[in-house]
Amino acid sequence: MTTENKSIVGRALAGLVDTGDVDTLASFLSEDFIHHRSDSTTSTRTQWLAAVRAALGPTAGMRVDVLHLLADGDHVVVHSRRRLPDVGPEIVVVDVLRIADGLIAEGWEVIEPAARTAVNDAWWDADA
Repeated sequence: MTTENKSIVGRALAGLVDTGDVDTLASFLSEDFIHHRSDSTTSTRTQWLAAVRAALGPTAGMRVDVLHLLADGDHVVVHSRRRLPDVGPEIVVVDVLRIADGLIAEGWEVIEPAARTAVNDAWWDADA
């Protein structure tokens, strides 16, 4: 099952990353898909797809390097680095996606600017 789930996520993201194909991504989302952000906001399938479409203009030409695509049971984790050409900071993104009945049913996303990693790690450092 984990290989199949990784394949579902890989196919869903491939068109979006390569060509901005939101319709292919949408075809891999369940009708009751829910997207969660690290700030505790959630979006429905329709809301999230609208946000993805709106982001395509400002993120045109973004380089996305998938560093890890891991699966365990019904969850798939995508760890990536993303960078806009010639502007803006590099970000690190972790997406955790839950698969149900062959579709992506739920997603959690954590985004961190790569340049702030050391600052964000300091909170648990006993010497800080």
